[in-house]
Amino acid sequence: MDTSPSSPSPSPSPVNWEALDSLVIEFAKSENLIEDSSPPASPSSSSPSSCSSSSYQYRVLILQIRRLLQFGDIDSAIDLLHLHAPSVLDDHRLLFRLQKQKFIELLRKGTEEDRNSAINCLRTALAPSALDAYPEAYEEFKHVLLAFIYDKDDQTSPVVNEWSERRLFELAGLMTSVLRAHLHAYDPLFSMAIRYLISIHKGFCFRQGISSPITDLTERLLLEERDLPATPQEAFLEAPPFDEVDIQALAHAVELTRQGAVDSLKFAKGDLFQAFQNEVCRMRLDITMLDELIHEYCVYRGIVSSGAPNPSCEGMKIGNEPSESESTLSVEARSGSNKLADADMDSPGTEERYPCGTMSNNHEDCSTSGIYKHKASKILQRNKTRGILERNKRKRWKGRQDLQDSFPQVLNQQGFGMSSTVDVNVNKEEKYEIMLAIKELTTKGMAAEVVEEINDMDSAFFTQNHILLFQLKRIEFLKLVNSGDLSHALKVACSHLGPLATKDPTLLKPLKETLLTLLTPNETFVPQTLPFHALSTSLQVEIGRRLGIEEPQLMKIMRATLHTHTEWFKLQMCKDRFEGLLKIDVLKEVNSPLLTDTISKSTIDICNNSSSQGTATSSSRMHEDGNSPAQVSSTGDIANDETAILKVMEFLALPRADAIHLLAQYNGNAETVIQQIFA
Repeated sequence: MDTSPSSPSPSPSPVNWEALDSLVIEFAKSENLIEDSSPPASPSSSSPSSCSSSSYQYRVLILQIRRLLQFGDIDSAIDLLHLHAPSVLDDHRLLFRLQKQKFIELLRKGTEEDRNSAINCLRTALAPSALDAYPEAYEEFKHVLLAFIYDKDDQTSPVVNEWSERRLFELAGLMTSVLRAHLHAYDPLFSMAIRYLISIHKGFCFRQGISSPITDLTERLLLEERDLPATPQEAFLEAPPFDEVDIQALAHAVELTRQGAVDSLKFAKGDLFQAFQNEVCRMRLDITMLDELIHEYCVYRGIVSSGAPNPSCEGMKIGNEPSESESTLSVEARSGSNKLADADMDSPGTEERYPCGTMSNNHEDCSTSGIYKHKASKILQRNKTRGILERNKRKRWKGRQDLQDSFPQVLNQQGFGMSSTVDVNVNKEEKYEIMLAIKELTTKGMAAEVVEEINDMDSAFFTQNHILLFQLKRIEFLKLVNSGDLSHALKVACSHLGPLATKDPTLLKPLKETLLTLLTPNETFVPQTLPFHALSTSLQVEIGRRLGIEEPQLMKIMRATLHTHTEWFKLQMCKDRFEGLLKIDVLKEVNSPLLTDTISKSTIDICNNSSSQGTATSSSRMHEDGNSPAQVSSTGDIANDETAILKVMEFLALPRADAIHLLAQYNGNAETVIQQIFA
């Protein structure tokens, strides 16, 4: 199989950008990143807004406890737990781990007073909790006593692991997992969806042996390390047997062993979707980078004002995240110098500075040009006359100011809540206004006005983007037919649609389908049946590039990851059970009447550098493996025998696709497959 990056790649599926807008706005509101003009809900209210606010406050609390544990301030973390989640401490396993770490941290300080405090902790807290935590706890208690006589810098001591600062990160991750499930403080839907999509994208590219065009982004955004999983208490260990379909679905969705999936289901008391959320949220995202991606996208899409403060404009440092195996928390850091850089705060890459308003490498000349200001003023004035005032609906980006208020000593040096003092470049502001004004006109179906504005801005634009012109003129034609003005509709067809189809034969089919509407001129015209939003996004991307505005990195990520998600489940020959929960299915739903193919083609032409290059479709992979059409057909038949598939997956710990291919080689007999493997 040829899996080189230069292999021909299939066309990526269209993305429902309106659905992404909704998810992004919901994320920004849930994280208090934008100003929300809606009135605050009362504490007793059970409305979605109050639930969201409550979840946000819990997430802030969990992050605060996480930071305290990473800094070795165990007492403060326990105090917060007693105040906000006392029942969590009823789990003696967790309490023992907290007290054991407190004992180590007191010894680590090295003063006589702290050593006496460690002895007191040993007598009053650690020893009692070791008696009933879990069977091995008392042996661990006796072992940790060796820390009295072996120095923390002795790398050959029998307690070198107890001294390791990695334990702080593990404990912090474990408590985060427990508290998240206990308080139902799950991350916003988009945050979970992007974790899941990137995870699948990485796995797909690795298994197919292909390179990803978004590797630089995904490696920095989604980190390799995960928080420790929360495990069920002894009372929940004797759970009824779970459906093997659920076990395998969870195991392969989030890369768990079968036993790991069973334990996760036990902790969630058999709730598959809650277990899935618990596991997805264990994946560690770089919050700073995600916020920048969201901010860039919101500015580009006109959701927030481009003049709002942008942390990236400050030249914010993206520092290295200390891995759990290489964490080097210094005593000075835990005493307040704030040298810690955590994955939730900082990117794992080297220091980078992004240009204001974009994360691209497009370092264009930002000198003010009168021509853009003049054209922008003309477009905005005409839109005001037309009643389009979308600019007034944009929200203000405020960043994570609430987190800074909650624990400023930790966050001040991490770049959160920083107000920007950088002057917004006038030239760039005007370019954004031109691009967004044309996008709004297109979204409202004002095709003739869009063509007029673009020709006024750049007379050569449609010469190089004839498919976009065809789409706009087609909309203009349909609106004229709907209004009964058949004469003008035919003029549009003769003057524009016909000549364009003559130059590009691929447009003949959509032209014929468009002309068929002349047969039913009295039918009601339904604007929703036309791809206004898809067309507006295609136009926005191309107009933006002509103005020197790069497409947001988030759009590139979504195109690539949604495409590989589709291809992965084609290979698995099954439907993703979790795509509905994360709204991934909605992101793939694109209204596609007459011009589906041409819209996709124009989008690919515009964005071919950001699509999933080198990905192979499931069908091409099968043929490249040497399977004949008959073999492919038999494989499809095997895919319906769920019992045999699950048996092979369980016994051999194989992905679904591999199990199906093995069964196809042995006529669908699971016992024969297992015998042959172990023979």
